[in-house]
Amino acid sequence: MTEVLLVTGMSGAGRSTVSAALEDLGWFVIDNLPLELVVRVGELASAGSHDYAGVAFIVGRSGGVVPDDVLAVKKELQLRHEKAKILFLDAPDDVLIRRFEGNRRRHPFAEATLADSIAGERAALSTIMDAADLVIDTGSINTNQLRRRIVETFTDASTMESLRVSLVTFGYTYGIPRDVDLVFDCRFLPNPHWIDELRPLTGLDEPVARYVLDQEPAQHFLKDVVSLLEWQIPAFAKEGKSYLSIAIGCTGGRHRSVAIAEEIRARLNLDNAVFHRDIAR
Repeated sequence: MTEVLLVTGMSGAGRSTVSAALEDLGWFVIDNLPLELVVRVGELASAGSHDYAGVAFIVGRSGGVVPDDVLAVKKELQLRHEKAKILFLDAPDDVLIRRFEGNRRRHPFAEATLADSIAGERAALSTIMDAADLVIDTGSINTNQLRRRIVETFTDASTMESLRVSLVTFGYTYGIPRDVDLVFDCRFLPNPHWIDELRPLTGLDEPVARYVLDQEPAQHFLKDVVSLLEWQIPAFAKEGKSYLSIAIGCTGGRHRSVAIAEEIRARLNLDNAVFHRDIAR
C-alpha cells in the first residue's frame, strides 16, 4: 500500500530540503497544493501506473494553514490509505530567526517583529504538531544531515512494518536531540578520545568499535538495552505508534555512542542505517 505523507511545520525548518530528499527516494511530491485537492490527488497518484515509493504533500505557507483543515484531510486520507501520516518539521526559535535573517525572506506571519511572527506561527501550528506522527527537530543539523535523516527514515517505505524504528547518535556536548522517544547514555564507558591512536577515528572504524564493544560493561549494557527494546518495540507497535526514535549519547557523539548504536542495530536486525548526528564534529 502506498504511503501518503503530509509534510508541514515551522517556516524555515526545512520543508524544501525534505521535499528534495523524498523526490530522490522516488516519492511523488507535490508542493503547496490546496488542501481541498489533496485527497483526490492522493487517490490519483496511488492508483496510477507509476510505482511510487510514496506520495508526499508539502503543506507550506503556514500563514494560510488552518490546523483543523490539515487534521481533517489526514483523517479523510486514512479512510483511503492506511499509511497516511503527518511529518512535522520544527526548530528552536533562535535558529529560525537566524535562518530568516540570513536569507532575508519574509515570514508568512506578518507580525510586528520576526520573533512575534515565529511565536504566532508556533501557537497556530501547535495542534498539528501535537497530532503529528513524526516530529523532526532540524535546529542542530545542517541541510545534508536533514537529507540523510529523511533517507534513513523513509528508504524502501513499501517494505516497512507499521512501526518504523530509527537510531540516532549524539554528543551531550551539543545537546540531547529534542525529537527522540528514548535516550540511552553510554558515557560510563571508557572514552577512546583519550587514546591517541583512536582519537581521530570514529565508532565506525574497527579499532574503535572493538575497543568499545570488547569491554564487559559495554556487553552488559547492550544485553540490557536490546532486551528492553525487544519487548518495547512490539508494545509500541501494538499501541499504534508509527515512528520510534532511539537516541544513544556519549560525550562528543563520535566514538562510544556510534559503536554502541551500530551494534544495537545489528542485534535488532534493523534494516535502516543509524543517523550519526555529531560524528563529523
